[in-house]
Amino acid sequence: MPPTPLSERFRQTLVERVRGVFNDVEGGEKPVPVSDADALFLKDTPIRMVHADVVSMMVGGIRGLLLQMLHPHALQGVLDHSNFRSDMHGRLRRTARFIAVTSFGHRDDAMAAIERVNRIHAKVSGTLPDGAPYSAQDPRTLAWVHVAESTSFLAAYLRHVRPDMPGSEQDEYYRQFALVARALGADPVPENRREAEAIFRELRADLSSSPAAREVADLVLTQRPQGAPPAVQALLGAEAVALLPPFARSMLGLERPGLTGIPARAATWGMGKTLRWAFRQN
Repeated sequence: MPPTPLSERFRQTLVERVRGVFNDVEGGEKPVPVSDADALFLKDTPIRMVHADVVSMMVGGIRGLLLQMLHPHALQGVLDHSNFRSDMHGRLRRTARFIAVTSFGHRDDAMAAIERVNRIHAKVSGTLPDGAPYSAQDPRTLAWVHVAESTSFLAAYLRHVRPDMPGSEQDEYYRQFALVARALGADPVPENRREAEAIFRELRADLSSSPAAREVADLVLTQRPQGAPPAVQALLGAEAVALLPPFARSMLGLERPGLTGIPARAATWGMGKTLRWAFRQN
């Protein structure tokens, strides 16, 4: 048997490194098996194309989490019911796995994952600093979590992968993702770009700045996932901040990043190109 080419060894190593970041390998966790015929969404449809790109999903995931922490109810739920300070990587990894299962897994596994999240949300409630109650089952709070996430994933994909993605496919992305959002209890939920923009503007009135939100933002941007080089995380964080609306950067006390040398956007684009080659997505 001829020796494995160096390029193929490098590709395999890169794939394993990335999978190690997103899966609890030490705990025996394996990548989500892809199901084509029995998944919630058909192969090669917009939601699967967007959610398959590793780098844009990482950038979009960071951006979405930063936006979510500006909602006082979502923020308080994290503060009261999460060990994010000691396990930020674990929290992000679990979120990534949920997205993978619902986007690519068998529909039974996808619905089971949604039910698990709903059971967790049923136990998440409490009181805000001003005495007002909050609940992770509140449809409007869930709507902000969803619209922050969906707009972020799509914005990163458009910036780094397909800036020419047709508007009809972008609308279909929102329509598909709405299936998961509604199953989680979110309302209102956008089904196209126009509705996403309108709901984003409407729910912006619910947001507020706070020292706690800025603390979480700092932790998100400085966390160093095991197996991921620090420079990579810095680039992804810089890109996520650059993609934030100006009002969100201001509320979180973040400056638009400026990196010396290669700009963050170009470096992130190159990283995405390399990973698409490694995962044979080119």
